[in-house]
Amino acid sequence: MNERSLPLKAVLHREQSDSDSFIDLDKLFAAAARRIRIVTLSVALFIMLGISYLVFATPFYTSATQILLDNDLSRYAEDEKAGVQLRQEADTQIASAVEILKSNSMALRVVDDAKLADNDLIVDPPQSPLALAKGFVSSLKSIFSSAPQLTEEQIRNARRKLAAARLQQAVDVERVLRSSVIMVSFKSPDPQLSAQVTRAYADAFLTDQLNANFDASERASLWLQGRLDDLAKRAQQAALEAEHYKAENGLTQMGGELMSEQQLSDLNKQLIVAQADSASASARYQQYKSITDQGPQNAVKNAVVSVQAGGNPVLQDLRTKYLTVEKREQDVTASFGATHPQAVALKAEKERIGDQIYQELQQLTSSFRNEFDVARSREKSLTDSIDKLTGKNSEANRSLVHLRELEQKATALKGLYESFLNRFEVASQSQSLPIAKARVISEAGVPTQPSSPKKTMVLALSAVLGLMAGAGLAFLQEMLERFFRLESDVRTVLGQKSLGYLPRMGPKTKTPLKRGFFNKQKRPAAPAPQGPGLDRMMRTVMEAPRSAFAETLRNTKLAADIILQGKSSRVIGVLSALPGEGKSTVAANFAVLLASSGKRTLLIDADLRNPSLSRQLQPAPRVGLVQAVLGETPWQECIKVDQETKLAILPIVPGAAARSLAHTNELIASPGMVSLIEAAKQSFDYVVVDLAPLGPVVDAKAFAPLADGFVFVVEWGKTPTKLVADLLDAEPHISNKVLGVLLNKTDMQMLTRYSDFGGSEKFRKQYNKYYVE
Repeated sequence: MNERSLPLKAVLHREQSDSDSFIDLDKLFAAAARRIRIVTLSVALFIMLGISYLVFATPFYTSATQILLDNDLSRYAEDEKAGVQLRQEADTQIASAVEILKSNSMALRVVDDAKLADNDLIVDPPQSPLALAKGFVSSLKSIFSSAPQLTEEQIRNARRKLAAARLQQAVDVERVLRSSVIMVSFKSPDPQLSAQVTRAYADAFLTDQLNANFDASERASLWLQGRLDDLAKRAQQAALEAEHYKAENGLTQMGGELMSEQQLSDLNKQLIVAQADSASASARYQQYKSITDQGPQNAVKNAVVSVQAGGNPVLQDLRTKYLTVEKREQDVTASFGATHPQAVALKAEKERIGDQIYQELQQLTSSFRNEFDVARSREKSLTDSIDKLTGKNSEANRSLVHLRELEQKATALKGLYESFLNRFEVASQSQSLPIAKARVISEAGVPTQPSSPKKTMVLALSAVLGLMAGAGLAFLQEMLERFFRLESDVRTVLGQKSLGYLPRMGPKTKTPLKRGFFNKQKRPAAPAPQGPGLDRMMRTVMEAPRSAFAETLRNTKLAADIILQGKSSRVIGVLSALPGEGKSTVAANFAVLLASSGKRTLLIDADLRNPSLSRQLQPAPRVGLVQAVLGETPWQECIKVDQETKLAILPIVPGAAARSLAHTNELIASPGMVSLIEAAKQSFDYVVVDLAPLGPVVDAKAFAPLADGFVFVVEWGKTPTKLVADLLDAEPHISNKVLGVLLNKTDMQMLTRYSDFGGSEKFRKQYNKYYVE
């Protein structure tokens, strides 16, 4: 047999997939349409679960109260000079209040105030099935374990702590937005209990605030009282030490200064005056001494009498007389001469008066000397006193340093005592009037409607979860979709021609049809054989000649005639990738179609491992293909012929091949098989060969050189695309001879769901008008 590449293969290329596009809306809508059923079922299932939950779930009622943290409530009892509270401090205060409300101590206070230790809804609330199972297991463990006996007081305390723990878990405390309002809510199956617990929490919080302020004031008062007593003793002792040290060291002060300092200041002032007086007396004395040292005549003429001396009336009178006499002497001398008696008398008078003036000047000089000596003595005395007092003042200053330390200590203790005294008074006043910096702005009422479960939310959430689960499952199914569904899959994945869809056979067509429509017939090339019966599915094209099934096989015949035109006899192999894909049924119906159209057709069952076609013959053949190929029996005697369609069948004796041959491919490729095919081509127009699946065995590969073309049967929705593509890519001598691919066992109702918008599969209902099933 000569191999050749088919013309169709040379021009038919694999279609390019549109998977590179960002979103293919057509494929997306098609996937949603074909998976809508599972999504709908998932949504319905989850909604039913939600309804079941609403029916069996215990309703809970929530009661809430709002507490405002307001610092202005205590503005009349606190210092008005207190600074404005910063935003960060306010946030910290609110966060602290929230944690206080969530604390275990607050829960214990509520349990004690509201007497909730004996409330079964608090101690033993309704539990979920899982919690009940856990509790049952714990109870079983407690039965087999020895626990110590508890007293009533211990049991009571345990219930109290358990109730507090339940409350702490169930209460919800949160800040309302960015305000200073805290909302406290509690959820319980009993609406009255939820309102009671919420009110108890609000009251307990306000009471806790008051108690905290009172306790803080009381502790502060006690501590401050102790500090005041200690500071009073220490301040008094420090003051006494300062006074005692002052008395011991003579550090008497007047006007804020030591007496020694004041005395030294006075002496310095007196010394300055004495030094001035001494200088003045020394100047007068030196002046008159210089006058008297000139002699009587010169002293009278040249002496300049000071103002103070001029103030002496005696000296002034003498000076006036002297000047008068001197003038008269000058006049007389000028008039009568110096020898005139009157001039001489006046000169003697002038000398006498000059002597008196000189004597008076001497007396004044002696007086001024005495004054100078006294002033100098006083100055020296003051200097000695200052020197003596300065030494004493230095010692006093050194003592004053220590005195000032003692006085500073006494002053500091006194100031600290006064400060603590003020704080003690404030704490005492606060203790007498404790004010909580919080108030309830929304009382907890008794709820009339359950807060959970919320029916609308549960049903909506159930629908959303069902939609998500259904979408996830649909997405998973789409991801796992790796099978042939459309003719475009054949062209895209395999690069082969699609011959059409073969619908899945209904259950009514699976019953065997035991009609003896095969009779003996004599033909020129073949003797008359025995007449067997076939299963009804093997002759569907005869039972429903105007069906979609028959039309697809006619399309297969047409493709074979076009591609294999020019051949007088055509050997067509029918194969599949896996067992169970219906290739034997397709081969039988295809052969029946060819035979019923008047073509001389031979159907050979060459699936030596699983001759399902031969098993349908009744009665079972006694000789067949194996005996014909081995030359044990002429192949013409092994053929069974249908009298109605003139279809000739070369079967296999069931079990004969498996028992006699270990390598069936050697039989298929043997010279006997070549001779048989060559002889059959001389007698028949078509030789249809039902071959073994391509995947598990190599029989089809061995038969490839003998075939003119192959019809590849793929089960719709079951055969993986990669498997078929890999098999054909690995066997190019088979792939080049494939006439086309048939999608067998197609669910025609589901087919439209896999087609894109505008695909031919969408018009199957219109096509069915031309079919009669």
